[in-house]
Amino acid sequence: MVRGRIVIAPEVADALAAGRAVVALESTLISHGLPYPQNLEVAEASEAAVRESGAVPATVAIRDGRILVGLGQADLEALATAPAGSVRKAARPSLAAALAHGGWAATTSSSTMLAADAVGIRVFATGGIGGVHRGAIGGPHPTLDISSDLEELGRTPVAVVCAGPKAILDVPATLEYLETHGVPVVAVGQEELPGFFARSAGVRAPMSVPDDEAAAAMIRAHLELGLGSGILVCVPVPADAALPADVSAAAIERATGEAEVAGITGPDLTPWLLARIAVLTDGASIGANTALIVNDARVAGRISVWVSAHHS
Repeated sequence: MVRGRIVIAPEVADALAAGRAVVALESTLISHGLPYPQNLEVAEASEAAVRESGAVPATVAIRDGRILVGLGQADLEALATAPAGSVRKAARPSLAAALAHGGWAATTSSSTMLAADAVGIRVFATGGIGGVHRGAIGGPHPTLDISSDLEELGRTPVAVVCAGPKAILDVPATLEYLETHGVPVVAVGQEELPGFFARSAGVRAPMSVPDDEAAAAMIRAHLELGLGSGILVCVPVPADAALPADVSAAAIERATGEAEVAGITGPDLTPWLLARIAVLTDGASIGANTALIVNDARVAGRISVWVSAHHS
């Protein structure tokens, strides 16, 4: 059982026992998503944003065969400064390998959701979820490259707060996949789906609510139904850090084309694309990415407080 492999930090355990709000945070952004020292700064800022909202942060990672739910400062620094290639990336398919191997591993959305559900954390904040990659379905050579994040949302009852599917994906196909798996997708404060780097993905959201409190009410209703699936809550990147939609689209199209020519696929594709887009936008995409990560944590904290206050 997953629960038998988990070690919960005392602060997180106390909050859960008292029924207080807790927000799970993933650790891949620390080890694989951003360079040092930005990775540590964003991790610390995300935890601070959760606290400012009245909740307790629980960053999740793996160390020496145990899933840690709640990291201390020394743990955050160890992940942030680990030599390149020394920290494994643990999703559901690679979770057992990460636990058996020992050492550090960082959790993706799917493995963080697993850990959160195992200990009773109902809200998880991340930057953007994975999904259906361009060319995964249809076309002459479909790759079937579909993130395990989507399957996890279909079978793990956790609310995921993000800035939408990563903009490098086939967003309409990702929405269709989530609908097939019974996952509600709701945008907060606008009718269009947030576009990760940009405020809009140019696609109407399946559902929308006016504010965080209304999102919390929908989360409570969904979880109380016991349907077994998660719910995806999409919050737009702060306006002062957002990329213009045309700039974001142009950079993504160029980077995607270059990756195809270079034959980059599988787990290497997303980090390569994000790094290339950062170059093509003169670093503006990194500013948008860090802003949306911290903003998602802040919103998740507020939502978690409302969900916990009305938990039956």
